[in-house]
Amino acid sequence: MKISTKGRYALRLMLDLALNDTGETIRIKDIAARQEISEKYLEQIIAVLNKAGFVKSVRGPQGGYRLARKPKDYTIGMILRLTEGSLAPVPCLDDDPNECNRQEDCVTIFIWEKLYEAINSVVDGFTLADLVELELAKADHYVI
Repeated sequence: MKISTKGRYALRLMLDLALNDTGETIRIKDIAARQEISEKYLEQIIAVLNKAGFVKSVRGPQGGYRLARKPKDYTIGMILRLTEGSLAPVPCLDDDPNECNRQEDCVTIFIWEKLYEAINSVVDGFTLADLVELELAKADHYVI
């Protein structure tokens, strides 16, 4: 399984909004410059995040975006599932319950289920707030 640039950039965009939250909205142009990502691509991603209610938008000259909730309320898994879809390593685990007609005879399903559990455990075990803390700790580490 690979996370696409869309998923990675959505996570970076959300982290940027969390790190630069001053109560004011943040322009896509500013995020694009800080993250070195195309404005056009970020506009596509922010539209998905906005439609899902992850961010709030304000139109006009002072417009921009901000998180709709606190960083602790977003898991990494929520953001990745929104942009990537299922994180299941094999298609048969997309259905709950698994409706694969080979399920009873498939010895490898055990491996795929364990892998899926591990993926979910990691991405659902960390929040945007955790990433903010990691980023701030990294910045503090380099202060002389």
